[in-house]
Amino acid sequence: MSAVLRAQEASARYQATVTPPLVQQFDLLATAPGGVKRLRDLILTLAVQGKLVPQDPMEEPAHVLLGRIESGNIVGPRRKTTRSASNLAQFGANDPPYELPENWAWAQFEQVADIASNLVSPSAHLSAWQVAPDCIEKGSGRLLQRRSVAEAGVKSANHLFTPGQLLYSKIRPSLSKAVRVDFAGLCSADMYPVDAHIDPDYLLLYILSQPFLAQVSIAENRVKMPKLNQDSLNGFLVAVPPLLEQARIVARVDELMRLCDALEAKGRLEAEHHQQLLTTLLGTLTDSRTPEELAANWQRVADHFDLLLDRPAAVDALEQAILHLAVRGRLVPQSTADEPASAMLIASASSRKANAAEKLADIIDADLPFEVPQGWAWAHFNQLIDPAKPISYGVLVPGPETPGGVPFVRIADLSIEAPPHLPEKTIAPEVDAQYRRTRLEGGEILMGVVGSIGKLGVEPSSWAGANIARAVCRIVPTAAVEKSYVLLLLQSEFMQSNFTGDTRTLAQPTLNVGLIRNALTPVPPRAEQARIVTRVDQLRQLCRDLRQRLSASQAVQAHLADALVENAATA
Repeated sequence: MSAVLRAQEASARYQATVTPPLVQQFDLLATAPGGVKRLRDLILTLAVQGKLVPQDPMEEPAHVLLGRIESGNIVGPRRKTTRSASNLAQFGANDPPYELPENWAWAQFEQVADIASNLVSPSAHLSAWQVAPDCIEKGSGRLLQRRSVAEAGVKSANHLFTPGQLLYSKIRPSLSKAVRVDFAGLCSADMYPVDAHIDPDYLLLYILSQPFLAQVSIAENRVKMPKLNQDSLNGFLVAVPPLLEQARIVARVDELMRLCDALEAKGRLEAEHHQQLLTTLLGTLTDSRTPEELAANWQRVADHFDLLLDRPAAVDALEQAILHLAVRGRLVPQSTADEPASAMLIASASSRKANAAEKLADIIDADLPFEVPQGWAWAHFNQLIDPAKPISYGVLVPGPETPGGVPFVRIADLSIEAPPHLPEKTIAPEVDAQYRRTRLEGGEILMGVVGSIGKLGVEPSSWAGANIARAVCRIVPTAAVEKSYVLLLLQSEFMQSNFTGDTRTLAQPTLNVGLIRNALTPVPPRAEQARIVTRVDQLRQLCRDLRQRLSASQAVQAHLADALVENAATA
């Protein structure tokens, strides 16, 4: 068989095995969770396995190229190093990670590249460009920025690099950061300047590929220092194609990466358009003035569920729109038979002998955030709280963990739907005894007031007898209101934005309990509160069903994408 026919057969095999999973299925792979990143990883893996471009049996084999490099018959600097076999990386010459095409060869990193040093003082190069790991995009080989040495304020010694070299980050967690530079400058001591003796762009994409990163991971687990040492890097295996094939691989990778760029840009554009449509249609819901208008606008959203609610963030936005309508009196109809909220609030204030500052007359109309329906009233949040159990935060200095001590609730323990059986931490009974006022009985609403402002939880009965941290406050509604309504009110964007807007920054954002007590709160009649809670529960169940369907769909999509990737990588 002639060389031409052999080359044609190789090209046909390439088209049959590589093109369908990589190109024809690009859209399917890209729409899976993390799809474009996985596509980039797949492209690099196929490239360094010899499955991305056809081989030409007439080209000089890689072992001949490696012999020329070893003999010094190469273009560019050569600083030959010698190392003992005991210093080689775990992957030895007799234990290659995968099978290579004919005419390819395995080489150790030191056979195809030299690690430069050239440590210099930055003071002599103040006008030079400086590159550090944070200047490089992880996993892509892209330089995001470069700074002058003077601007960077570099004081410690740096490596001098020259145009054409590769810069490789040797420090965790940036071990997948590398770039090829076309200018001279200084790189931080956390990077290796590298002279490549094969195609430098091919070596760069090999450094970024999963086969190389797998070796880095093994070496990283073997060393205690946060930096990858030079011996480990020199011993890594590199899959070396013939020189001309290296150039074809680089060109093909560039072409496919541009397609990935286009897919990412398309995804961002589609996401922007989707968000605009979602905001517009959900905005019509929240702006509805009458029950008839709300019904019409809800039908419009329902007609486009398949387009609007195709991602978890959209379902979250729908749920927040439901709460928006609920706390403004637009989710369920009002009834003239309901006792007005003002009567309930006045009776509640009288029963606990509330002072004048807390009465309804103190709320000035001009300060009201929005208009509420007839029968509703505005109140300070504290008017909804049981006076025997005021809003309070808990233990300031919990002390050390005390085995068998009093359960201690922190923000991490808070959850509305799935709280743990018991908090993870316990405190000494002597500490708990100093904070009897915040000892829990079961069923209280708990809210974060330091750091994770507004994070909510409902205490299960198993936490009875526990105490709370300073970062958590206890909220116990009066019997005159529905606790479930107070909980959904606290989850609404209206209340949450009030709380986050009222934080003051110390070491971390902190919400003062006094601000919670004085927060303006829309209050419906007691009977309507119950109707609102029932309706919100129904609609939230719809949201949960939508999330489950999305999750199942994404799981199927991810499995299909994994199968396509695996098929392409092993073909």
